[in-house]
Amino acid sequence: MKRLIPLLLAVLLLLAAGSALAADPYAAARQHMVDTQIQARGIGDPLVLAAMRTVPRHEFVAPKWQAQAYQDHPLPIGQGQTISQPFIVAYMSQVLQVRPGLKVLEIGTGSGYQAAVLAVMGAQVHTVEIVPELAENAAATLKRLGYKGVQVKLADGHFGWPSAAPFDRIMVTAGAKKIPPALLEQLAPGGRMVIPVGSGSLGEELTLVSKDQQGRISRQTLLPVRFVPLVGGNKPGQK
Repeated sequence: MKRLIPLLLAVLLLLAAGSALAADPYAAARQHMVDTQIQARGIGDPLVLAAMRTVPRHEFVAPKWQAQAYQDHPLPIGQGQTISQPFIVAYMSQVLQVRPGLKVLEIGTGSGYQAAVLAVMGAQVHTVEIVPELAENAAATLKRLGYKGVQVKLADGHFGWPSAAPFDRIMVTAGAKKIPPALLEQLAPGGRMVIPVGSGSLGEELTLVSKDQQGRISRQTLLPVRFVPLVGGNKPGQK
């Protein structure tokens, strides 16, 4: 029965997406995005595909960028930050193996799009953003669109969200020079974290971090990426 839950949720999401086709002028573009940029490149998790078909990416960018919302590249969201290209959003979501009911910490809320995808996949999302304007805008957008399973916090992502820890999954959407120790501590036994790690001008390596039931950490390099830097890290901690 547990194995059927993700598939049933995916079916429900697809039905919801289908009912919205007539009312959403971007529905066809979103479907094309999934078919050509995501599914065709090996993303097969039904929850990821259903969420990417459902979440309106154009609502998370400024009006002048909405016509490009479903193209295969990042877009500016202000304050020197970007919304990741759709494939990277889908890839990181699949690598995390998110399932309904899991508690997920996202570092780098940005526009709120990735948090919305995780929420539609059934996660309980805690997302941290260090830039006040982005945190405020993302929270407003998520509320306006009805994503109730997301909590947004203005804080330094290097220190995670201690009061809500531990987390089954952690996703970092900014490039870190090294993995913040607080995030390793806040990852639950059996948990997974995906984070871009690197310090050179050539970008980062997307890295999967796993913690076994005994608390032992393992790392796996996945693919080269380029993210905006994870800023902050100079404070003693966050409550």
